[in-house]
Amino acid sequence: MFIFNSSIGKKFIQSISGAFLIIFLLLHGTINFFSVIDTFTGKFGAPDGLFQKGCDFMALPIVDIMVPVLALGFLVHIGYGCWLTWQNVRARGGVKRYEVSSKAAADSWSARNMFVLGLVILGLLFFHLSHFWAKMQLQEFLGNEAENPYLLLTTTFQSWWMVALYLIWFVAVWFHLCHGFWSMFQTIGWSGQTWMKRLKVIGIIVATLIFLIFAAVAVNAFVQANFLMA
Repeated sequence: MFIFNSSIGKKFIQSISGAFLIIFLLLHGTINFFSVIDTFTGKFGAPDGLFQKGCDFMALPIVDIMVPVLALGFLVHIGYGCWLTWQNVRARGGVKRYEVSSKAAADSWSARNMFVLGLVILGLLFFHLSHFWAKMQLQEFLGNEAENPYLLLTTTFQSWWMVALYLIWFVAVWFHLCHGFWSMFQTIGWSGQTWMKRLKVIGIIVATLIFLIFAAVAVNAFVQANFLMA
């Protein structure tokens, strides 16, 4: 098929799956940020807190359908990105001969290291899934009782090194999104100079917003675990 065999088709798949990644991160980050809001409203850990309500919302049947679709797009983006990189390296005769032919792609450090950033994100993703998804959504799917989301946050982020590890992950995501956002639109034809400048700025804003949301959640949970909880 054209979409799988042509370079344009391959880039299109990567762009669409990247859009799923951004939507997934915004949804996931918004729900998690409710825990920060709960801190300022005095409802952190309360059964009627926003974060608990957000987790309950994520358990609704319609969301149970939507989240796996978004997550599938995320996994397709990662897997397809690895496959494309391997094909490009092999076509150019090896890693040492691999060069970015596009000037636009060579303009930033993140553009030249998208694969490395992807590997960092993928590695820490499995680490993250073992700490949260396996203890909440997976348990609900198996018919077991999920762990308290507030307690899960504080126990996970009570150590400074855990917060630091996650912040490194968030930084990698930031770099990846800064390039991936405008590259996604370039693939579908928005490559004019005027729009490209705007898209690069918007991409930095979106990536920074996602970074700040997730970083605030981790730091807030650390503060809760070590200074605010009895």
